[in-house]
Amino acid sequence: MTETIRVRFAPSPTGHLHIGGARSALFNYLFARHHGGSFVLRIEDTDQARNVDTATEKLMDSLTWLGLDWDESVDKGGPYGPYKSMDRLDTYQQYIDRLLQEGKAFHCYMTQEELEEEREAQRARGETPQYSGRDRNLTEEEKRAYEAEGRRPVVRFLVPKGQEIHVPDQVRGDVTFDSDGIGDFVIQRQDGIPTYNFAVVIDDHLMQISHVIRGEEHLSNTPNQVLLYEALGFDVPVFAHASLILNADKQKMSKRDESIIQFVEQYRDLGYLPEAIVNFIALLGWSPGGEEELMTVEELQEQFTLDRVINSPAVFDTQKLEWMNNQYMKEADPDRVVALAMPHLVRAGRLPEARSEEQEEWAADLIKLHQEKMSCGAEIVELTELFFREKIDYNEEAQEVLQEEQVPEVLAAFKAELEQLDTWTTDDIKASLKTVQKETGHKGKKLFMPVRVAVTGQKHGPDLQKTIVLLGRETVIARIDQLLHQA
Repeated sequence: MTETIRVRFAPSPTGHLHIGGARSALFNYLFARHHGGSFVLRIEDTDQARNVDTATEKLMDSLTWLGLDWDESVDKGGPYGPYKSMDRLDTYQQYIDRLLQEGKAFHCYMTQEELEEEREAQRARGETPQYSGRDRNLTEEEKRAYEAEGRRPVVRFLVPKGQEIHVPDQVRGDVTFDSDGIGDFVIQRQDGIPTYNFAVVIDDHLMQISHVIRGEEHLSNTPNQVLLYEALGFDVPVFAHASLILNADKQKMSKRDESIIQFVEQYRDLGYLPEAIVNFIALLGWSPGGEEELMTVEELQEQFTLDRVINSPAVFDTQKLEWMNNQYMKEADPDRVVALAMPHLVRAGRLPEARSEEQEEWAADLIKLHQEKMSCGAEIVELTELFFREKIDYNEEAQEVLQEEQVPEVLAAFKAELEQLDTWTTDDIKASLKTVQKETGHKGKKLFMPVRVAVTGQKHGPDLQKTIVLLGRETVIARIDQLLHQA
């Protein structure tokens, strides 16, 4: 590809970064890096009523956490700034004025009540509601009369009739729209602020955006934007609309859908690894060349092309995400996993905020012991529950093991060994188990299973010797002693 590649992610600062927005950002980022182009972060803040003061910083924090660095934005500047829509109002006004002067736009004085009445009448006639064009040809006298009533106009774009609008989409193929199905749409509100569809066209043109890569939900905006490009004599960028993301029930994912964690910040707070999230969302609607699923961001950059973005809906598989994050957790530096998991033990009241060096070391060893099983840092609370309980409840499965005839002999011998120990290390525990094996003649499952179940209440778990050391001498001996007294 010889042209200069320039792409953008242009979120509205209305809240946290949604997983769908993160995918759009990632696809743009990977495409830019694959082609040696530029990735622009632009803030679309024209919807003043919905903007949240801290949202821009939170969006940027989430993108930074994912490892997506941008080349131009409000923080870095760049040759095409400013990078926030509300800082570009004078620029938009020039093009609004131009369309008005050329007769391609007009002032509309209709009130919301009048517009709703018009739509209701159209529905009653079985028509698709759209603006009727009532104010297209107002005289100056009529305009002054409306203004005398205190009416403030919006500016509408004059949509040409009988025109086929072709969008050669890199994902969906050639998509065609009929201009007769589009009413004259608003490009500037009463307060002088342009609408999204207008601002985005001006910004993408002036910032020399070559490709617009975004979600399928924006496809319906595209014919309006193409009409504006053509009316202003701008080159139309290349469009690529990625598929919808569906939930497990294969329904369109809603922000109110509680079956899925939907915001990047939530995954960070739960102790997921950003590289796993990036890997997972890259595969939501894009397919690599082979069968591989675990890919670094460098590998994704190398392989990412638009012809591999699929047009069928992507299903958000929570179990696959948990599996993928677990694969990354297994390979992560143990100290990094400790940093992810430790706050969750504190939040659950398992550890104090201020810890001694001994407590810190014990907690770190506890987390490392469970690293292989963790799908995210928050899971450490459930995985380590038995380390914080005074009493073990032995379920039916555990009771079956404890009822085997060799159990009292094994546990009594093991308790006696533990009580004689001067130190409490994994080597000490290993040696004690070997001694019990020699004394009782029981080995393998007959030896290790009763010990594990007695001290943990579980048939399966992490390394037994390390578990016993971390449970501590008093706890282990007390649990065994309780069972022996019951027998």
